[in-house]
Amino acid sequence: MSTPERPASPAATASPAATASPAATESAAPPEAAVHPGALESAAFGADPDRDRLPSPRSTRDWWTTAVVLGGQGYYARARATLDVLDRRTSMFSTHSDRVLASLSASTRASFLRQSGRHALASAWDGRALAIVDGLPVNPEAACDALTGLAADALGCGRLPLGWRLLEECRRRLDDDCALVVDGRLWRQEIRIEWVSAELALAGGDFARAGRHAERAVELSGESESVRHRVKSDLLRSAALTGTDPSAAVESAVDVLARCRQYGLLPLAWASSMLIEGVSGGRTSPSAREIGDLIAMRGGSLLPLS
Repeated sequence: MSTPERPASPAATASPAATASPAATESAAPPEAAVHPGALESAAFGADPDRDRLPSPRSTRDWWTTAVVLGGQGYYARARATLDVLDRRTSMFSTHSDRVLASLSASTRASFLRQSGRHALASAWDGRALAIVDGLPVNPEAACDALTGLAADALGCGRLPLGWRLLEECRRRLDDDCALVVDGRLWRQEIRIEWVSAELALAGGDFARAGRHAERAVELSGESESVRHRVKSDLLRSAALTGTDPSAAVESAVDVLARCRQYGLLPLAWASSMLIEGVSGGRTSPSAREIGDLIAMRGGSLLPLS
């Protein structure tokens, strides 16, 4: 496996040329294709996460949505380069929208680091994301992304009580904006709270509690159109089963892996393969190591497998 690249510091965002790895020389924005206007949203948060040709971003928010799609497919170098463009467009913080999108960009960078196991580095970006929007009126989307990210970062650093407190703060902010929650606009944040709650419970050895949160995530994601959110929720349910029914956990994760491959969700494929191999002792096809090598070719920076 190639040596992971050194993550950028949140203090200074590098140019696209600096962040793209030699193995990933594609342009930041995918080539434009004749697709319907909602293609980006559908790819990021809907039924088409495997779309390989995306429309060129037309709005500032489109740049963030494009990065979400690319990250979900494991094209980390292209995703970071796309976020570089977004950061330049929002650097003056001249509007409310600029600050929200700058915060979402920082949270997204943090998620890429967290997926590679670099939780301490991710926390710096999540902290920046929260600071950018803290104090803004009506900012639950970005603030909750930052808070759930910080909770997941705390988990990765072994600080479970802090993780739970951060989730409590996130829930409080969502409850304060219950009108937005009721109309369904914050479904993604609700699911993320359940994901991190399940992960915190797993880290604490409470498989029953983890199962309850995972089941709630499955329920919420089932009410959405997002294939990616459904797949990840099912993966967490598989993880929760490892403490009570390992055979069922493997069976469920095998189904998750098949769907990850079907929809091109490479990071989730790697995670499901790791679960299967860790519980069963066998190897998936492709193996977790082979999937990790492909992610590295796309500009990922996974920690080497032992």
